[in-house]
Amino acid sequence: MDKRRVVVTGVGALTPIGNTAKDLWSGLIEGKNGACMITKFDTTPFTTKFACEVKGFNPEDFIDKKEAKRMDQFTHYAIATSKMAMEDSEINLEKVDLERFGVIYGSGIGGMDTFEKQTLAYFQGGPRRISPFFVPMMISDIAAGQISILYKLKGPNYATTSACATSTHAIADAFVHIQRGTADLMVCGGSEAAITPMAIGGFNSARALSTWNDRFMEASRPFDKDRNGFVMGEGSGTIILEEYEHAKNRGAKIYAEIVGFGLTADAYHVTAPAPEGEGAYRAMRDAIREAQIELTDVDYINAHGTSTELNDLNETKAIKRLFGDHAYKLSISSTKSMTGHLLGAAGAVESIATIFALQTGIIPPTINLDEPDPQCDLNYTPKVAVKKEIKYALSNTFGFGGHNSTLLFKKYED
Repeated sequence: MDKRRVVVTGVGALTPIGNTAKDLWSGLIEGKNGACMITKFDTTPFTTKFACEVKGFNPEDFIDKKEAKRMDQFTHYAIATSKMAMEDSEINLEKVDLERFGVIYGSGIGGMDTFEKQTLAYFQGGPRRISPFFVPMMISDIAAGQISILYKLKGPNYATTSACATSTHAIADAFVHIQRGTADLMVCGGSEAAITPMAIGGFNSARALSTWNDRFMEASRPFDKDRNGFVMGEGSGTIILEEYEHAKNRGAKIYAEIVGFGLTADAYHVTAPAPEGEGAYRAMRDAIREAQIELTDVDYINAHGTSTELNDLNETKAIKRLFGDHAYKLSISSTKSMTGHLLGAAGAVESIATIFALQTGIIPPTINLDEPDPQCDLNYTPKVAVKKEIKYALSNTFGFGGHNSTLLFKKYED
């Protein structure tokens, strides 16, 4: 049986540099920096006092006030961007089969803020102080469930959780459901709202976060020799995937086509990547193999590029190993230099950036790249965006636990 083509027909984004997909993209090509001092809690005792927060977001612009109180912020973000993506797709729900319209939506952590507040309520007042909404507010699958309920979507419905690879896995799974014929449309992506005391404290204890409090605007610096940890971000990205003929028949605008993915495991270490980026290498290799294209057909890679010592080095090694001489002809960038690291939402937001790069022929920059690590010697598009015709582009995401996921997008052609 021939595999069905899968295209992107709607996008929505809520990020530290823009509260819509359009604003995200304009922020990226302008080199906008989303870093700020943390406003969500008192950071006095914390080693890291800054992050990339979403700014100016009001959940009541998207959700009834009473309902919003029964949701964690990560669900607020997910619903907001899902509404944006659905509106962008111009889907008439009365004219599609809702039993063939599904939702796969992930979060790396879920309701961290809710968990912290309810734990405090318990210690202050005992079990009777725990909210009856505690569990459905906290669990990471609830965003997928809420989106399904909102639109009465009765197709495949579940969450993915694979740390920083979460929403890329969600998109890959949604792609497979449409490709094999079990769905015609899918809402997919990821959301994260983990700028909380326990999350910042936990990542500080793991020595994963940058501590440049006096230089916080420069702290997210992927591939730079002075990189010293990632900068926490938050937000959400939602993509509508659709079977090609279904999209054409309803006259949908098409952003791009997904033509391959690679999902691998390092099977090596809880937090450190496999030596030489071995798992990342296989994820990119498998995405290209599925698409049945040549390595030299790839023009751009939206790198995982976390601004940590081991990730940036090993991702670079993986790219060199796979692409050989072509590695030096590739355009590469880490948009985390601007948005920070959105954890479980990173893959979806960076996929949207990759899609816009294909559409516009503009490579977003890696800001703060002042002096590259000598071992990171590829073209990371330092400082400013550049024009380049792109036909195929990869988006990489890798997560704690050794999860590697890569998506391969193609510029849309009839």
